[in-house]
Amino acid sequence: MNRYERNIQLLGLEAQKKISKAKVLVAGAGGLGSTVIVNLASLGIGTLGIIDKDIIEPSNFNRQYIHLPENIGKSKSKSAFEWVKSYNPDISVKFFNINLDKNNYKKISEEFDIIIDCFDSYKSKFLLNYIAIQTNKVLVHGGVSGFCGQVVTVIPHKTACLRCLLPEADENENINQGIVSPVVSTIASLQSMEVLKLIIGQGDVLTNQILTFNALKTEFRKITFERNKNCPVCG
Repeated sequence: MNRYERNIQLLGLEAQKKISKAKVLVAGAGGLGSTVIVNLASLGIGTLGIIDKDIIEPSNFNRQYIHLPENIGKSKSKSAFEWVKSYNPDISVKFFNINLDKNNYKKISEEFDIIIDCFDSYKSKFLLNYIAIQTNKVLVHGGVSGFCGQVVTVIPHKTACLRCLLPEADENENINQGIVSPVVSTIASLQSMEVLKLIIGQGDVLTNQILTFNALKTEFRKITFERNKNCPVCG
């Protein structure tokens, strides 16, 4: 437990035991996923799942710092798995080098209690929202576009979901933009903190409100929204 001495000083031993028993699935091992994986491995999350079908490309290195240049062309999920095992071998870690869809999510999601949305497209994010509602798994959503980002937590059947927040959003819209690591790591760290609060049962999580971040203005805003009783996903 010496590794987690500073955790325990702040959180207490019982909280660290809860962390060591937690089972978290990180959906996406790219920009957001890199910081989330580092944070969760540092905390000592007991079981960590990593899912990503993409391969490592040179353009990833401005923000995806757990991947190494010699791994170009290699699976991101396997690369992330190897990083975790080298950094904290006490963690049980699994990787899934597949495209998550409505046909294969059940067997994967049943192993975990919390899903972290580190995907990079509207389509994949709304898929995770659907999966969370169907499997009754807590979802911590994060998204980044340009110099801005957002975080919200969804507790199925209790709080508003992502579709409640964005009822008119087009799942096929392309959100690919230029991006810089400070914005990505800020949002990913906020996601990681949401996970920690959920596990140890301390603090207030971002349910029924979205936290937005504008990096150029160094401005955070909380926007409240309600669960839509007619929501096609969670209504």
